[in-house]
Amino acid sequence: MSNYKYIGKKSVAFTGNVKYRKSLFDQKFAFIEIEKILLHSLASKDCEAHIYLFMPDHFHFILTGRNVISNIKKCIDSFKQKSGFWLSQNMPEYKWQKDYFDHVIRGETELANQIRYILMNPVKAGLVDHWKQYKYKGSTIYDLDEWD
Repeated sequence: MSNYKYIGKKSVAFTGNVKYRKSLFDQKFAFIEIEKILLHSLASKDCEAHIYLFMPDHFHFILTGRNVISNIKKCIDSFKQKSGFWLSQNMPEYKWQKDYFDHVIRGETELANQIRYILMNPVKAGLVDHWKQYKYKGSTIYDLDEWD
């Protein structure tokens, strides 16, 4: 994907894996610390998260730029670099897989469908009965308790 596709008020879905698919985000401590790094990266790169959800061995994000010069690629790269460093210092048995998967979202219908898909991941994995029960998620745009 060319970098220009990451610039502006676009929405991009990302999936990233923990190396060797080791379960990391079944530990509340890891989620809390990595979430702080994500929120800092979003704020510093002028981006927002429609949704972020950490499955035990991978993450799903839908990030969007707040303005026409926001660089979503710099945001995700900053997050992975800073959280990777934190992991190396605090939980060295865990690392991110090198790359991530991404997809530019086109339109409000696709955005809503992608958010629903992400929210249903913990249910499909048998971790919870309803997505609202899953703890390792958030949004800087929506109140997920009121989202349907």
